[in-house]
Amino acid sequence: METILISLAGGLLQAFEPLNLMMIVLGCTVGLFVGAMPGLGSVNGVAILLPITFLVPPTAAIIFLAAVYYGAMYGGAISSITLGIPGASTAVATVFDGRPLAMAGKADQALTAAAIASFIGGTISVVLFTLFAPPLADFALKFGPPEEFALMVLAFATFIGLGGDDIPKTIFSILIGLVLAAVGLDIISGKPRLIFFDASGFLHGVNFLVLAIGIYGIGEMLWTLETTGGKVIVHKVKMSVAGFMANIRSVRTYIKSTSLGSVLGYFVGTLPAAGATPASLMSYGLAKTFSRDPDSFGKGNIAGVAAPEAANNAASTGSMLPMITLGIPGSPTTAILLGGMIIWGLRPGPLLFTERPDFVWGLIGSLYVANLFTVLINLAFIPVFVRVLTLPFTVLAPVIFVLCIVGGYAPTQTMHDVWLMLLFGVMGYLMRKLNYPVAPAVLAIVLGPLAERSLRQSLLSSQGDVLIFVERPISATCIALAAALMLYPLFLAWRRRREAAAGDSGSHPGASG
Repeated sequence: METILISLAGGLLQAFEPLNLMMIVLGCTVGLFVGAMPGLGSVNGVAILLPITFLVPPTAAIIFLAAVYYGAMYGGAISSITLGIPGASTAVATVFDGRPLAMAGKADQALTAAAIASFIGGTISVVLFTLFAPPLADFALKFGPPEEFALMVLAFATFIGLGGDDIPKTIFSILIGLVLAAVGLDIISGKPRLIFFDASGFLHGVNFLVLAIGIYGIGEMLWTLETTGGKVIVHKVKMSVAGFMANIRSVRTYIKSTSLGSVLGYFVGTLPAAGATPASLMSYGLAKTFSRDPDSFGKGNIAGVAAPEAANNAASTGSMLPMITLGIPGSPTTAILLGGMIIWGLRPGPLLFTERPDFVWGLIGSLYVANLFTVLINLAFIPVFVRVLTLPFTVLAPVIFVLCIVGGYAPTQTMHDVWLMLLFGVMGYLMRKLNYPVAPAVLAIVLGPLAERSLRQSLLSSQGDVLIFVERPISATCIALAAALMLYPLFLAWRRRREAAAGDSGSHPGASG
C-alpha cells in the first residue's frame, strides 16, 4: 500500500509539470466540446487529434488523449440534456430523463447532476484503478464467452423487470432492437443476412449512433412539433449562486444510484470490448429497478441522469485497465490510444508497470487531475449551455435537424445511413405515439452483437450444450440474478392481488356472519 501511495505521489507531481498540466486542461476543454457534438464522440475526437500529439513527448501525448477521452465522457451529456440529441452513444441513457428535466426548466439541475455524477464516477474508478489494477485485470480474464453472454442477459433482464413499463411492449421493443442488431454479415459464416431490398448499405450493419440520433433527435423533434404545434414553451431557467449551491447539495438524493453506477461502470469497462455504452444503459436500468419511484424514470428523475453519467465515466477509466495491464483495448477509444502507445514505442502489458513506471503512474496521476479540471470547466460553462434552451423552437428545430444529419453521416460517411436515420426518426415518433418504450430497443442494438458473439462462441466450444451457462460460477450467478429480475414483476403482481384480496375481506367484516 505504501509503495502504491509513493508511486501515485510521483505520478501526481508528474501530472502537475507545466507541459503535462497544459495538455490536461487543453484536452479536457477540447474533449468537452467534442463529446457535445452529435456524431463526433470520443472515438472520432481522439482519432482526429492523434497526429497533433507527435509534437510533444510520449507521456504528454497520452495524457492529452486520455484527457480528451475524459472530457468527451462529460460532454456527451450536454447535447443530450439541452437538445435531446445524444452527443455520443455513451450518453444515450442521459437523454431519457435529462431532456424532460430541461423541458421542465431544470436544465441547470440536470447539467450539474451530470457533471457531479461524472466526477464521482471518475473519482471512484480512478481510486479502484490505482488500488486494484492487477487483481481486477486477472478477474476480467476469467470472463469468457459464457460469462459475457450471462452478463448481457442480466442487462436485458433489468429492463424487462422494471416496474412501471408495459412488460409485453418492453419485450417487443427489445426484439426490434435485436433484429436490427442482426442486420449485416453473419459473424461465423460471413454470409449476408437481413439485407433489406438488397441494399448494399446494410452490409456494414445498422450503426448504433444512427439509430440513437434518429430516435432521439428526429423522433423527439417530430413528437414535439405534433404535441405543441411548434410553440414549445420551455420554462426559463434562473441561474443564481443560491440555485447552484442547492443543485450541489441535492447530490444526496442520487448518491446511492451514482455510487452503484460508478462501481458497475468501472467493472463493465474493465471487460474487453464492453465499453461505456453498455455500462451506462445497464446502470440506468439498475437505478430504475432499485428506485423507490420507478414510474418517474423517463419523466425527469434526476437519478436517471446521474446513474448513467457516473457509469460512462467510470467505464472510460475501467477500459484503460485491460489496455495497460494486458494490452487488450477495453473500448474503441482505448484501441486508438493503444495504437498511439505502440507508435511511441510503449508496449502495453504486464511488464509496462515495471519497465515504464514513470509513464504508468504519470498517466494515473493525470486522470485524477483531469477529473478535477473537467468538472470545474463543465460547471463553469453551464450558464452557456443553458442559454441554448432560450432559443425559439423555430430556430432550434432546424439546428437540431442539421446536427442530426451531420451526426448520421459522420460515422460511416454514407447517405444510406442518413436516410436510415430519418426512417428511425419516424419509427421513434410512432413508438412514442403508441406508448412503446424506446430505451429497450436502444439497449438491444448495443448489446445484441456482443450477446450473439458470446452465445455462439459458447455453444461452439461446448458443442451445443446449453448447460455451459450454468456450470460456471460467474455465468450461473448472472443467469440466476437475471431470472430473479424477470420474475420480480410477477411477484409484485401476486403481492398486489393478495393485498387487494386482504383489503376486500377486511372491509366486509360482517360477511361471514
